[in-house]
Amino acid sequence: MILEMVASGGDRPVVTANGRSLTASDLLARARAAAHRFRGHPAVLYLSPSHLVYPVALFGAALAGIPFIPLNYRLGERQLARLLARHPGALVLRPADLDALLSAERDAEESADAPELAQDQDAVAVVLYTSGTTAEPKAALLRHRHLLAYVLNTQEFASAEEGDAALVAVPPYHVAGLMNLLTNLYSGRRLVYLSAFDAGEWLETARREQVTHALVVPTMLARIVAEVPTDDAGTPTLRSLAYGGARTPRPVVERALQIFPGTGFVNAYGLTETASSVAVLGPDGHREALAASDPAVRDRLGSVGRPLPGVEIEIRDDDGKPARAGETGLVFVRGEQISGEYGGRSALDAEGWFPTRDRGRLDADGYLFIEGRADDTIIRGGENIAPAEIEDVLVAHPGIVEAAVIGVPDPEWGQRIVAVVVGEGDPAEVRQWVKDRLRSSKTPDAIVFRAELPKTETGKLLRRTLLAELETTHA
Repeated sequence: MILEMVASGGDRPVVTANGRSLTASDLLARARAAAHRFRGHPAVLYLSPSHLVYPVALFGAALAGIPFIPLNYRLGERQLARLLARHPGALVLRPADLDALLSAERDAEESADAPELAQDQDAVAVVLYTSGTTAEPKAALLRHRHLLAYVLNTQEFASAEEGDAALVAVPPYHVAGLMNLLTNLYSGRRLVYLSAFDAGEWLETARREQVTHALVVPTMLARIVAEVPTDDAGTPTLRSLAYGGARTPRPVVERALQIFPGTGFVNAYGLTETASSVAVLGPDGHREALAASDPAVRDRLGSVGRPLPGVEIEIRDDDGKPARAGETGLVFVRGEQISGEYGGRSALDAEGWFPTRDRGRLDADGYLFIEGRADDTIIRGGENIAPAEIEDVLVAHPGIVEAAVIGVPDPEWGQRIVAVVVGEGDPAEVRQWVKDRLRSSKTPDAIVFRAELPKTETGKLLRRTLLAELETTHA
């Protein structure tokens, strides 16, 4: 459905990468040719950075009626071998294989037996592996109906202005990379891919390609902000900048709002299992929070906004009952786009709610605040402590850029609080800074300064890596 609508664009360029472009009709023709090649295989594994072939392979797999599986090409050999072994017989597309999918002759592509998009909306469209930062990666299944629900509930077909272009730097194996492809093509925006992120190149590409929309993860946004020494990034065409995938330090957001004065910001929250975003804080929400004198409204700059159309969000307490406004608990989501399925196992409850395993709260106006993974909660002396609360106070310190708060085993208290920070300052003064703003029980027992925090390519903090190191050095 989406491909057929996109193909109506004819000779209009719809995808650009490494100086080359595909028109709408080219994309349809190449996808049909790819489908012929894919037939007979149980799945297509895409093992490469972003490339013109990415949308060709995605739609080609859909036309062939088989799952498309983009893998993290940066994984080590053993990790990658284990993932490949899960898909015997699958066609693997590596960088050296990609140009062949663009060089096929169009006569075969336009033949009468060219496949049409499969009508089974319950078939598996995409398999995405979770990051595996705390355990072996899980295969999240997204069916055609999940992808369509997200696109149709959030986008209007061909609603983009002529000349609109979206810059995508997130990797192709991330759900944001997948859904950005679908939503931008459906809306009528040309996609501009960066095969690898560099802040300077990102800014240069945004200017050269007259980019109007972009998506970044927090680490990318922080590097872009650091790249701009003035109060203007010099990207006059950029109307919308979305960020998400992990917590973004508030100083980074505030600085970004300053250097992109004409840009509307969107903070998005979602998971692989939810087919991308389930809540967003839009441009108006950013502006209102930044200008507000009311502390409760200003705090919304640290929220992920309100639920998207078609999505319900519920906070449940530790007994599984709905929490009151402002009360922290576990975040559950429900809607047509929600998959919550791993292999043949569904994580949805009897009423269709998916447990995100994130802790958060909804304020009285329905704004969602995410406080981190439930597994990250620190239990000190019987008190549950959310690392995010302490991290927010730490990054407000003028000398600290990033912070990660970890619970380290302690024989007396159960866990001690250790803060690993990027920046500079006196540890005793930083501890006092936290104590003055929270209380003694939430004050880190130790402050550790580092040049950087360990993260995945998409900006997620590797807490297990930090914990293993801290258990050794702070035991």
